[in-house]
Amino acid sequence: MVQRISVHTRSAAPAEAVYALLRDGASWPRWSPLGSFELVQPGADEPEGLGAVRLFETNGVRSYEKIVALEPGRRFGYALERGLPLRDYVAYVDLSPRDGGTDIHWHSTFTPKIPGTGWFYRWFLGSFIKRVAAGLARATA
Repeated sequence: MVQRISVHTRSAAPAEAVYALLRDGASWPRWSPLGSFELVQPGADEPEGLGAVRLFETNGVRSYEKIVALEPGRRFGYALERGLPLRDYVAYVDLSPRDGGTDIHWHSTFTPKIPGTGWFYRWFLGSFIKRVAAGLARATA
């Protein structure tokens, strides 16, 4: 069964500043709970462009994520390549300018590989994404 996560937050910064941090994988460990970053495979046209694979490691968990959507100032998307027992994990961070700042909507879908664990990964990843989104909002405030 497909699981869905949806997190909303707001940054005082313009969408372009928020988007710039999303594009810069090396910045993620500074503003989020992620432990480390490594660019495993560069993108087709630029290092962190479409198709790039980024590795984030946190507390021994290695997550390989491929960049699948880049719309400057509007949308950043990635898909899990490997690292968690999930299928078809894809996440989008949609940015909407509002009142001089930016509304951030971080949402994802996935199917658990192990039946009966969907609720757990929805809860676990939902709280993790809340912390990541809050860090992004603070870092761009």
